[in-house]
Amino acid sequence: MKNFNLNKIQKIFFSGIGGIGISALAKWMVHLNKTVIGSDINQSEITDTLQKKGIKIYFQQKPENITKDIDLFIYSPAVPPNHPERQKAKEYKIPQLSYPEFLGILSKNYYTIAISGTHGKSTVTALTGWILEKAQLDPTVVVGSKMKFWEDNLRLGKSKYLVAEACEWKAHMLQIQPKIIILNNLELDHPDYYKNVNQEIQTFQKFANKLKTQDLLILNGDDKNLAKIKPKSRILTFGIKNKRTDLIAKNIRVNSKKHLQTFEIYYQKKSLGQFEIKLPGIINVYNCLGPILVALNLNIDVKTIKLALKSFPGLWRRLEKICYYKKALIFADYGHHPTAVRQTLKAIKDFYPKNRIVLIFQPHEHTRTKVLFSDYTKSFDQADVLILNEIYTVPGRENQKQINSVSSKDLAQAIQRRNKKIKIIYTQNLDQTKQALDSLIKPKDIVIIMGAGDIYKIIAKLK
Repeated sequence: MKNFNLNKIQKIFFSGIGGIGISALAKWMVHLNKTVIGSDINQSEITDTLQKKGIKIYFQQKPENITKDIDLFIYSPAVPPNHPERQKAKEYKIPQLSYPEFLGILSKNYYTIAISGTHGKSTVTALTGWILEKAQLDPTVVVGSKMKFWEDNLRLGKSKYLVAEACEWKAHMLQIQPKIIILNNLELDHPDYYKNVNQEIQTFQKFANKLKTQDLLILNGDDKNLAKIKPKSRILTFGIKNKRTDLIAKNIRVNSKKHLQTFEIYYQKKSLGQFEIKLPGIINVYNCLGPILVALNLNIDVKTIKLALKSFPGLWRRLEKICYYKKALIFADYGHHPTAVRQTLKAIKDFYPKNRIVLIFQPHEHTRTKVLFSDYTKSFDQADVLILNEIYTVPGRENQKQINSVSSKDLAQAIQRRNKKIKIIYTQNLDQTKQALDSLIKPKDIVIIMGAGDIYKIIAKLK
């Protein structure tokens, strides 16, 4: 949008305001004393929080919600062009921006650190922001999850630094204007948009190309797909296996009694000493390495980095410890890609090696499930019990043919054929899932409720 001037905008409408990313921008605009209203098809914890801030939210999305005095219309990427609110905004000639476009415009005014990749974006974003906060750099952070010690998915700072999660779905990250990019990993995901992994690599190359020669690309040197990306900017790599990376983690040790892990960091062959985190799994060691490199390049001292990582409290639905239920410990996790499922199960097994693992999993989107079906069948080996809820249908992203093409029942049968040891229960809905859990749960079980859909709603019934 040319000649965009936020100072001249007073009233903003957010369509799909309950989304985790778009809701952060709605809060941001409230802090800038803008009049914010919005709509969504569902009420949720997020919309409840927004309403407490005085934001009026319509739970029926219809043309009458849009009035001529609205200065700017922001919409979730899930809201299509023929949506009644977008059509009315067009009729009134109200400027429209998608959530990624609006975030991209805001990012131009900051020294923006963008985090992207297939897995771990939210954790890496939060870790980066957390370190900068502890170093008193007072960043603004937009993260695709919630942090207990921030304003959920938003931290508003007063400095030049913006740390932003940059999602790769439909190449949304290309809207961001970064000074530093962290690419954590890269493999095929979002098959409703990317035809194959090569198309995804090409898109990430375009993202890296946005960096100027003095800017910085930080990437995982252990990732074979990221190795194909060649930036014109400065580049720093991190890893665990590749000995030629600029920053490497060695001597990784898990303390299952204290539920922590330690590792030694070497930066350009010089030891920075031992680091400690309360996050489980090798995936979370990787998640720390990009933020450490950012901090070092912003001249944050090593002691501050260590203290920040040690005190990091974790994220909402990222192996989040929830409660005890019938003397079993309940975790919630957002994982939905086969690799994320496998790594999360391995992480929890590291911390709880003697406990029975009960996984409640809801696949996310039928296209993803069908394209990655074979990978899914190999992702559950660390679970002792698997309750497989029916696939979550993403509103506005799937047609009936796609929905009919695959079921969790098919996946349950395929997993069972491959692995006879896992006890598998297929459930059609959340009520059946809760009943299945109640029928088999035992004291000292570790129960993980996992998925990016509405499976988290079960947690309220357990609390």
